[in-house]
Amino acid sequence: MANPPRRPTNPMSAAEAAFKPIKKPAAPVREPSAPNIREFVSIRIDRAVLDHFQEDGPGWQDRINDTLRRAISKEPTNADDKRSDDY
Repeated sequence: MANPPRRPTNPMSAAEAAFKPIKKPAAPVREPSAPNIREFVSIRIDRAVLDHFQEDGPGWQDRINDTLRRAISKEPTNADDKRSDDY
């Protein structure tokens, strides 16, 4: 009667399995949100801009949102007003 080996696995196979690269999980698919639904985002704003919107008290995030909404709804009046990609 033969005794079973003390280490039933091959050490080389065990080491390769331990250090095998882990596959990254697929990025979650982001479904488009419904219109007029606010999303939590983090942006960097100059201190002067933030102070301007916060000086009137609570609701400063709504005021920033309203200002940005007005800015995107305006059409440029001439070619000089159009945003260029030269920055």
